[in-house]
Amino acid sequence: MKRRISILGSGKSGLGAALLASQNNYEVFVSDFNLIKSETKEIFNNKDIEWEENKHSFSKIINSELIVKSPGISDSNELIKKINELKIPIISEIEFASRFTKGDIVAITGTNGKTTTTLLISKIFKDAGFDVLTAGNIGVSFAHAISIKDYKLIVLEVSSFQLDGIIDFKPKVSVILNITEDHLDRYNYNFSKYTESKYRITENQEALDFLIFNEDQIKSISTKAKKLPISFTRKLNTGGFYLNNQINININNFKMTIQELALQGKHNIFNSMAAAMVARVFEISDTTIRQSLIDFENIEHRLEYVLTVHGIEFINDSKATNVNAAWYALESMNKPCVWILGGVDKGNDYSEIKKIISNENVKAIICLGENNEKIITEFKPHISNIKEAKSMHEAVELSYSIAENGDAVLLSPACASFDMYANFEERGIEFKKQVRSL
Repeated sequence: MKRRISILGSGKSGLGAALLASQNNYEVFVSDFNLIKSETKEIFNNKDIEWEENKHSFSKIINSELIVKSPGISDSNELIKKINELKIPIISEIEFASRFTKGDIVAITGTNGKTTTTLLISKIFKDAGFDVLTAGNIGVSFAHAISIKDYKLIVLEVSSFQLDGIIDFKPKVSVILNITEDHLDRYNYNFSKYTESKYRITENQEALDFLIFNEDQIKSISTKAKKLPISFTRKLNTGGFYLNNQINININNFKMTIQELALQGKHNIFNSMAAAMVARVFEISDTTIRQSLIDFENIEHRLEYVLTVHGIEFINDSKATNVNAAWYALESMNKPCVWILGGVDKGNDYSEIKKIISNENVKAIICLGENNEKIITEFKPHISNIKEAKSMHEAVELSYSIAENGDAVLLSPACASFDMYANFEERGIEFKKQVRSL
């Protein structure tokens, strides 16, 4: 008799979980409270996967031994609460997929820098000749990829939402880059609960596994894994540290000057150190690591150079959907800038940003969003020139009129995009379009 599984959500992770479950002889039911894409329905129909849209049929869903939930569905959802009362296991797609691979998993989490570090690690492995899958919160669905073939090495970007749904998920190497306030609306505005979610990445690790983490921020973490801390403030005998413009990895003694790195800025030095440390755990050579870190090209929408117009450099950092990401962007600027920000506020605390900006390094702020009152109130004592824009076209035109030769215009919103755009990618694409039309 087939085991029955319900998949909540038909997006990338839901589709992948459904295909992997079908391949492994589950009776699969997919339920989406919204419309399902026509191409996804076609895939389900071809695989004889039962589905429903625009509703959740409670009686069908609870008639399952296992439920895979989209990371976009909150644990406070009434349906989820009812399922939990019935004690039917609810897991995430990464938990489900991990049960069907024999490969080593490298998992990266953190509030900021996850995508960049995941891609850095993947590049080093690929350059070293590994057959590597890059998945999770980036690129393809982990489950979908595993349904096609297994990999010896899997590099996953994982979010707190995905980690909330793990039971046995156990990476060979876990990386915690940083933890700052974000998504607190999903954690009852309790930073400790958000932190606990991030720490779950290491809860199943054992003595032969490794945990790489930011020691400057994380002073204490319980794990059975071997700890490999990274520090910017002190020299370490184990792990890695930054000293005299050089990164130092104490696993077979890897050193590299920061001037050689493709990615600049303090946060990217940290990301590069984490990637090098992962590579060292897998005994990848100095030469390969060094060349990969020199050659790496950053991702779209993350401190992405767009164009220089009359000496004004335009930078697309639309992926900066929280305050800490915007802080990193501003911290990495080496010239005066006009800063475009705004969108959906997720309980933003701008106190750290206010410490590093002034009229000297931020010539003006352009507020782009439906509710700019908080931004204006917070920054008016620090930045004298604050403007409001109703569209990206207006924001780019305003910034161009204010900036001068040798300045930069930085789109780093510190907010989600949902008030005006479907996602940060759409926002970034619109920014680049408007810049190119100047």
